[in-house]
Amino acid sequence: MKKRVITAAVLVPILLTMLFALPKVVTVVVVSLACAVAAYELLAGTGLVNHTRIVLYSMIIAALMPVWCYYDMDGLVARLGVLTFFVLLFLEIMLSDKKLSFEKCSVCVVAGLLFPYLLCSLVRIFAPDGGRYVILIPFVVAFLGDSGAYFIGCRFGKHKLAPTISPKKTIEGVAGGMLFAVVGMMLYTLIMQAVFDCKVNYGYAVVYGIFGSLAGVFGDLCLSVVKRQAGIKDYGNLFPGHGGILDRFDSMLTVGPLVEILLIILP
Repeated sequence: MKKRVITAAVLVPILLTMLFALPKVVTVVVVSLACAVAAYELLAGTGLVNHTRIVLYSMIIAALMPVWCYYDMDGLVARLGVLTFFVLLFLEIMLSDKKLSFEKCSVCVVAGLLFPYLLCSLVRIFAPDGGRYVILIPFVVAFLGDSGAYFIGCRFGKHKLAPTISPKKTIEGVAGGMLFAVVGMMLYTLIMQAVFDCKVNYGYAVVYGIFGSLAGVFGDLCLSVVKRQAGIKDYGNLFPGHGGILDRFDSMLTVGPLVEILLIILP
């Protein structure tokens, strides 16, 4: 618990400085590195794939995805990159003399393309004009939802949500996370209105909080399933008390894309 709090106290100011004080390209680079590390954690960290070259291919394509989201507006280079990744994976299968399975290469597609594409929602939210005003929304929803679920679950949790997947998660914790996320969104909306003079809708803020917190729980459970099947406790140890990139940002895989969609239909 103490390590979690100290790590959060260090990371939050760094995150705010990066998002609001530094050039946007810095955020793109950080997301790029995070995607590469996440790909490594899913493949080599879990032991699901132990083939050095295709792990490297997956890390490279994962790192390039945020860059393409930011710079490659027509998607031409991205399509070429995905095609190259596809060719390399199947060449490895063909040359392995049946030692490299299609299933392992499929996991590489998840690590190198699917997860990075979902995380790139942060870049797609941040990149446009005005992106700095709304980029904190997925972080507010995901992190406060997670914190609320943890504290309320520890204090009042009695009914298990998914005991075989995540034994510590409770229905009471989910409700607490939803409450924290809604309150956090209301406060953030108030700040946007009072400080930045933005046009806001408090009803929409409640929607963001409720559905964002539920999406965060689902994302957490998705990555927990993989950990259970791989027989590991954490994906990594990059963040003391939190684990690796996938441990800390598992909920962002679903919260980020959902917020991106909500910003379009409920701006």
